[in-house]
Amino acid sequence: MSRIGKKIIPLPKGVEVSLAADVVTVKGPRGTLSTPLEACLEYAVDESGVTISRREESRLARARHGLRRTLLANCVQGVSQGFSKTLEVIGVGYRVAVKGDVLELALGFSHPVFVDLPRGIEARVEGQKLTISGISKEEVGEMAARIRRLRKPEPYKGKGIRYENEQIRRKVGKSGSKK
Repeated sequence: MSRIGKKIIPLPKGVEVSLAADVVTVKGPRGTLSTPLEACLEYAVDESGVTISRREESRLARARHGLRRTLLANCVQGVSQGFSKTLEVIGVGYRVAVKGDVLELALGFSHPVFVDLPRGIEARVEGQKLTISGISKEEVGEMAARIRRLRKPEPYKGKGIRYENEQIRRKVGKSGSKK
């Protein structure tokens, strides 16, 4: 039995879960998210929360049990609290600014880099820290990864865009010849 799949998903105040033929819809104070239903799993919604159990003991059902529970729990957390990732922009002359739904990044290139934010994703800048937030964990993580990919942190000086608590393995670099 899946340890994660057995756990009940508690429903915070103001969050509603509805089951349709092939999709689970979660409505909350921050918005609406949906995730597909799995045919080999059984969903039960009551006042205490949502429980997912297996209809059959097939390999597919065992594999999807924990996954579907986690995806549904992410939807519940997203519509109630939301998700955020913080990036640090480190380097001389490296800057980031938010102008409406467009990020303007100066990353040491000869030109500024503009990144359009998708609907549902918000960005906030405080000094050298950029916070990406939204209700979908997948979209927030993908947007943060796309921004980080523009200028990955390099190992010699540590310049670039990194996640807030990311550790960069530093290299020593060249040293002059000694006589």
